[in-house]
Amino acid sequence: MKIMLRWKFPTDDTYTTGMKQFLKTGGHPPEGLTTIGRWHAPGSKYGFHLVEGDPLLAAELCAQWSPLADIEATPVLDDAEAASALRKAGRE
Repeated sequence: MKIMLRWKFPTDDTYTTGMKQFLKTGGHPPEGLTTIGRWHAPGSKYGFHLVEGDPLLAAELCAQWSPLADIEATPVLDDAEAASALRKAGRE
């Protein structure tokens, strides 16, 4: 399962602490959860992290960062997966 994580640091202090933690650790997900891509919105306190794997591992990753950042986790499909679901639903 692919999950898009959107994070936002609520304050300048949490942003500074979070970026220091990211630079120190690399922000790697737990073993078994794969990073597909990560994007930072320049000049802001938010960004996106697309991961693939067990949702429980995504929850673990969110729990690691939740003391610093507000995180939304949204299951997502790529175009091929969405097209397959639409075909199965008779939406051709």
